[in-house]
Amino acid sequence: MSRVKDIVQDRELYYAEEHQTVAAVVRKMAELHVGAIIILSEQQLRGVFSERDLMKRVVLEKLDPEQTLVRSVMSTDISTVDESVTLEEAMEAMQQHNCRHLPVTRGGNVVSFLSMRDLMNYELARKTEELHHMRAYIHGAGS
Repeated sequence: MSRVKDIVQDRELYYAEEHQTVAAVVRKMAELHVGAIIILSEQQLRGVFSERDLMKRVVLEKLDPEQTLVRSVMSTDISTVDESVTLEEAMEAMQQHNCRHLPVTRGGNVVSFLSMRDLMNYELARKTEELHHMRAYIHGAGS
């Protein structure tokens, strides 16, 4: 059974800090090509800032992203998953908490960030490999 650590084990943890402006955090997200980023303070999880937060809490409220600190507009009611949980458990947590991103922890410390896209890509790769094995078996059995 596949676990979250199978997906995130060699991944660098990208994050921003809560004292940064929204503009700085958005620039970092754009550079990284991500739709959400973990917000830390002194290596402790403080929240998550996503494109949805940007639209609902900054753009719609007509706040200046150059002056607004990310701490005032980030999501703070954040669910996490331990790296040892199964992919199915992670998907259930995303569904239960109505989110597409989950900070991943090890021993209570944030070590990575998991997205719904990560889960879909992992499953797609697994299914594709399974299909290749089945085709090879079928072609081998016909000989």
